[in-house]
Amino acid sequence: MFKSFQLPQINFDSHDAANSDYGDLPNWDLKDLYPSPDGDEITKDLKSLQNNCNSFASDYQGQLDGLTAEGLLNCIERYEDIQNVAGRIMSYAGLSYYQDTSDANRSKFMADMQSKITDFTTPLVFFSLEINSISDDQIHSLLNSNLKLSRYKPVIDNLRKMKPHQLSDELEQFLHDQSVVGAAAWNRLFDETMASLQFNVDDEVLNLEATLNLLSDTNREIREKGTRALITVFRENISLFSRITNTLAKDKEVEDRWRKMPTPQFSRHLANQVEPEVVEALRDAVVAAYPKISHRYYALKAKWLGLDTLEVWDRNAPLDSDNSSDIQWEDAKKIVLDAYADFSPKMADIAEPFFTKGWIDAGVKPGKAPGAFAHPTVTNVHPYVMLNYMGKQRDVMTLAHELGHGVHQVLAASQGELLSSTPLTLAETASVFGEMLTFRKMLENTTDPVKRKHLLANKVEDMINTVVRQIAFYDFECKLHAARVNGELTPDQINEIWMSIQGESLGPVFNFVEGYETFWTYIPHFIHSPFYVYAYAFGDGLVNALYAVYEEGDTDFQDKYFDMLSAGGSMHHKELLAPFGLDASDPKFWDKGLSLISSMIDELETMED
Repeated sequence: MFKSFQLPQINFDSHDAANSDYGDLPNWDLKDLYPSPDGDEITKDLKSLQNNCNSFASDYQGQLDGLTAEGLLNCIERYEDIQNVAGRIMSYAGLSYYQDTSDANRSKFMADMQSKITDFTTPLVFFSLEINSISDDQIHSLLNSNLKLSRYKPVIDNLRKMKPHQLSDELEQFLHDQSVVGAAAWNRLFDETMASLQFNVDDEVLNLEATLNLLSDTNREIREKGTRALITVFRENISLFSRITNTLAKDKEVEDRWRKMPTPQFSRHLANQVEPEVVEALRDAVVAAYPKISHRYYALKAKWLGLDTLEVWDRNAPLDSDNSSDIQWEDAKKIVLDAYADFSPKMADIAEPFFTKGWIDAGVKPGKAPGAFAHPTVTNVHPYVMLNYMGKQRDVMTLAHELGHGVHQVLAASQGELLSSTPLTLAETASVFGEMLTFRKMLENTTDPVKRKHLLANKVEDMINTVVRQIAFYDFECKLHAARVNGELTPDQINEIWMSIQGESLGPVFNFVEGYETFWTYIPHFIHSPFYVYAYAFGDGLVNALYAVYEEGDTDFQDKYFDMLSAGGSMHHKELLAPFGLDASDPKFWDKGLSLISSMIDELETMED
């Protein structure tokens, strides 16, 4: 019985500001989700969730095909309420865990919650299966006869796209139950391993985030030492990372084969609500542009650095001392909020509470997950942003990026639990747009020609990392999953696939130090979200096109922009972009965004003269 379940007596409070070299960095206050992991509130929600899942199945299993429009609406609304409670519990457990993945209590708490939620929601597996068993004529008739129900048409349409790939009820339930000890367990192993890695640089022991940060140090010797420290540890652990990668790729291949997915990428395209041909048009456009974007830019950078050949530790080398100087947290906050306010005071007002109410966790701390993200939690709470702030210009851009996500998630919350979440291709729109606003604001305020050149170059590098690098990642995944079908891959085989992509994307000016072939090991997207990465390039290209419309002076742009974000996942990308006169299915659409990057490199070459 549920009453026997007990949580350990632990404290996850972490909302006091953390002192650092960059000022008082905020930490999360998770009390808006739950006051504690062992309090009455979460215990009550767990019990309620279990009861509601069982009663939902009792009331509706085997009955969906005979429901009236009003009955189906009630069913969907109850399902949405269940998703809200489950999402709240897992958001709390997950965020607590990512604050310190080395804490055994937090790790146990998340695993226990994940197991409980999986067990409790197993009776819900029938829902999507039975939705898909309703005939097309009947579902259309139901949707057309009830205005409130018709609002959920995008949810139903997306569920029904899986109809050709649906398995039997028993198999679907098995996959649901097995997920905790399947892919999720391997994901957790990857996260905990990454968080525990230690890198020795000049007898100083650093975590992954701090070591990666050395790759953008002004001192070339330090950049090389950081790179070699990464290589040493990645090599020591490559057997484990190869095992994780092989297992997850095979797990995906098996499920894809049973579901009759035509390609390994297809399930991601379905989830992203984007046509495969649109993604391929994006990919082909970016690959064709490698010579005029990344190859050309890095050749220019080598010239600036006085080098004939770039080593991999020069890729993110700063071009100026200003980029490496510390930017205090309060200054970063002001830069981003001012840029947002210039676009619209409404945007800055939405972003402000993230700084004042404990919605940001910014400091670099032992055991904390690397990277950055914005997590929407559930629609009746608010998002949380995680950073690893280290005072660099790129950290300011990361803040602008993640706050863009946060603004988007706040606006989309009005759509409710089932319609607020956007596909990944659109989820990057507000984040990249927030970066662009911040960059343009900083460029506008820079009059010194040298500093302007450096700022422009930094932006070009960011865009190359967002577009070229991510499409290269996508091609790596495509090749890896295709090769895995023929048998298990050795570490050397995976390394070879990685290197075949790196040379093509970065260009002939690079020398790849021995050991760089292992750098695929630390990319979390390959583990957590296969083929996620093209969403970054999609978002960047989309934003470049959007920003061009904004610069042309569309007087209604801000209103249209907020309407687009507020739509959440309730509309397809064609519908969302139509008010701006844009269409991502047009192959020429991607050339517009790539041309913007190329034009910036043109300007940089002019500055050289």
